[in-house]
Amino acid sequence: MTGLKIGYARVSTTGQDLTAQREGLIAFGVHPDEVYVDHGLTGTNRTRPGLREALAAVRSGDTLVVTKLDRLARSLPDARNIADELTTKGVTLSIGGS
Repeated sequence: MTGLKIGYARVSTTGQDLTAQREGLIAFGVHPDEVYVDHGLTGTNRTRPGLREALAAVRSGDTLVVTKLDRLARSLPDARNIADELTTKGVTLSIGGS
């Protein structure tokens, strides 16, 4: 059995729209109820409620899906830390459907 696909979307300002990211995640096979979001938070701030919830929701065998790497993290060290955390949990990271 394959695991769930959990989606994460983020926009940096409250004036930006999450629609394109939500639609992209759904196109990559994420159920709309499994999309976690942060609105108005920069990627440099690791204290993001939506990201925390998405990371808590994934289990071994699941896949965390983001439309682009910069939606997940704004620096390579942060992206690496998140990827390492996911790997430790047995979770796959899918960026842009790959």
